[in-house]
Amino acid sequence: MLAFISFRSVSLPRFWAVSALMAAAAAFMAAPAQAQPAPQESLRPDTMDARVAACTACHGAQGRAGADGYYPRLAGKPQEYLFHQLLNFRDDRRQYRPMTHLLTGLPDDYLREMAAYFSTQHVPYPAPTRAEVSAATLEAGRKLALSGDATRGLPACAACHGAALGGVLPAIPGLLGLPRDYIGSQIGSWKNGLRRAAEPDCMADISNKLTPEDIGALAAWLSSQPVVEPYAPEAAGSIRLPAECGSQAQR
Repeated sequence: MLAFISFRSVSLPRFWAVSALMAAAAAFMAAPAQAQPAPQESLRPDTMDARVAACTACHGAQGRAGADGYYPRLAGKPQEYLFHQLLNFRDDRRQYRPMTHLLTGLPDDYLREMAAYFSTQHVPYPAPTRAEVSAATLEAGRKLALSGDATRGLPACAACHGAALGGVLPAIPGLLGLPRDYIGSQIGSWKNGLRRAAEPDCMADISNKLTPEDIGALAAWLSSQPVVEPYAPEAAGSIRLPAECGSQAQR
């Protein structure tokens, strides 16, 4: 149903109401009716719960990640990163029509508040699922993630995303605790032009140098790594990026 809801002509109160109705319907189908609070009690209009109800329907309670292995975790990611992604979906730099429909017409400040909410959510990470690939594939992924490949001009993932791959403030996300399919699909989206960021688009440049085998190895290794707490973004300015990235300019 989400794909058919356009917010170009829908007011913000209507957005809250639609979100509340969607969440209430999902809750009704997921559990016995007597266990659910009345919608008007749990999702009052213009509360943060109402604003994010459509998000958590796919991304899980508090943004802990969807159960299908595709919708990523939102909880605890840097606020500026989340804000940029909301802008990218809204402004058609990132291609996923249900997200674009949900966000079209929403103002920057509204999206920034939603990003702030998810950035402050801290919920446990699930144990990783070891990818059923060869040891050689995992080792290739580990080398790309931690050392890169200088002969091809590929910086290590850790060079931008931090030594522990937990991200860097203000807007670089962590790479652990993400599903294998999601990691592979996002690198593929950068490579195929379905995902873009402000120029210079450093991730597009890097992705274009990766082979399908590289992408598979990275996705397998990253998704297999456990998250060791405390897992949080490093401080702003703690590393010098190996390339200029337009997405790191704050709005």
